[in-house]
Amino acid sequence: MRITILMTFALLCVGTALAQDTSPSSGQRQEARPLADDIALDAYLDALAQISPAAREGADAYLEAFKRRCGRALGAIELRRAIAEGSGDPVLMAMMRAAAQRDTAMLQRLSGTVACKGGR
Repeated sequence: MRITILMTFALLCVGTALAQDTSPSSGQRQEARPLADDIALDAYLDALAQISPAAREGADAYLEAFKRRCGRALGAIELRRAIAEGSGDPVLMAMMRAAAQRDTAMLQRLSGTVACKGGR
């Protein structure tokens, strides 16, 4: 339970930090922007890895499962929403938890339940 709370908090921090900008000239923070494809998927995954390697591993497993099941790659904005909206996509959060616990059997089971959103 503690891992879940800490991971959720950390992921929300990443989403918030990536949605904000700091002006190099003034050094002041600008208002948070709505989610946009202003960050590459690799950069977002690297940020996750810095907060929690398990979050990155779970996200990677989710991305692979989505591509296999849905026939297309999940975009950065879709992954960010899956993490940040509400309590996060339950399958993605469970995959991150399974990665943290090194539960490969659970990761495999969860891979079969990834939903195709916005596509096939």
